[in-house]
Amino acid sequence: MTAPDRPQHDIHRTIDAVWRIESARLIAGLVRMVRDVGLAEELAQDALVAALERWPGDGVPDNPGAWLMATAKHRAIDRLRRSKLMQRKHEQLARELEDGQADAGAQAHAALDDPIGDDLLRLVFIACHPVLSTQAQVALTLRLLGGLTTDEIARAFLVPEATIAQRIVRAKRTLAQARVPFEVPRGDELDARLGAVLAVLYLVFNEGYAATAGGDWMRPQLCDEALRLGRIVAGLMPRAPEAHGLLALMEIHASRTPARIGPGGEPVLLLDQDRARWDRLLIRRGLAALERAEQLGGAGGPYALQAAIAACHARAPAPQDTDWPRIAALYAALARLAPSPVVELNRAVAVSMASGPAAGLAIVDAIAAEPVLKSYHLLPSVRGDLLAKLGRNDEARAEFARAASLARNGRERELLLGRAAACR
Repeated sequence: MTAPDRPQHDIHRTIDAVWRIESARLIAGLVRMVRDVGLAEELAQDALVAALERWPGDGVPDNPGAWLMATAKHRAIDRLRRSKLMQRKHEQLARELEDGQADAGAQAHAALDDPIGDDLLRLVFIACHPVLSTQAQVALTLRLLGGLTTDEIARAFLVPEATIAQRIVRAKRTLAQARVPFEVPRGDELDARLGAVLAVLYLVFNEGYAATAGGDWMRPQLCDEALRLGRIVAGLMPRAPEAHGLLALMEIHASRTPARIGPGGEPVLLLDQDRARWDRLLIRRGLAALERAEQLGGAGGPYALQAAIAACHARAPAPQDTDWPRIAALYAALARLAPSPVVELNRAVAVSMASGPAAGLAIVDAIAAEPVLKSYHLLPSVRGDLLAKLGRNDEARAEFARAASLARNGRERELLLGRAAACR
């Protein structure tokens, strides 16, 4: 155990970090055992409370994830004993605790009957059951898999936090009432859930790539987990073009990670990044996945189109070599396929680079009144950038200041305030 004489605030910071890293795996493992999403999340929270009570005095365990799982299992056994249900599961859990590991033969047998072989991904497919609406599927799995708060999920959907909270509560209740079997879907059922699964991985990756709130520009562990699961999905469904399209998008974006953060933790924007620091292996893997998606006839899918945009940047040796007309055309195709004010905002940036800031500003002004963009900080941020390029510095400064007031991420807020000050 880590020495218990550390300051309380250090211990609590450690617990918070451990929880962010381990909570998804903890809940996924518990769901497999207790067959109830709501109960699994409750048991995981009980283990967290126990850590908050014990670790400040006893010290942080050498393997905190295992400690949390063992504690949650003990709580699960207590629940099962009290309810006198699932006696066989109770015995199995007790045996695992006594032996320190699951029976190897049972694991091997389960693996033969389980094409996924990953608790987290299994949980995603289970939570994406068609008994739930697509919005509920995505909200629930983001909460469980990504460990995202309801506020972070609400920001991703551009809807009120209360709406997301209601969706998550109703989703867990619906799964319990429908007695959804906690098993891996097969055949057509697997195909039917793919869209929601990909949407979840996409949003988890995005939260890792540009954190909604907090003091860090990125949450790399979320990117890594989404990328790992994306690779499993692409292997599980090799004929699904959008699975490869999403994988391509994540691989290429992940390649920029080393260049996205400055020495002081500050954000480094795309056009300012040192491209020599981009991970060439990830770029090659991403381009190969994109080629696979296109070979399967999926070049026009939403993820493949976004991957094609990312590929334009990856193939450009320097920012000035970027094929902005092609990127603008790809965004136009994406806007036709999946109309969205956010897509239009991105298209405005591409158009401004291809045809000048005035052309981009016209697109931004056309969507500025969209209700979903009312609190979206990137709208005034983009508008401020275009105004600055047009020499309208006073207006640009006001837009950057407004964007900073809306931003929830501390690093991003500092960047925007700096840009506002530079307009003077």
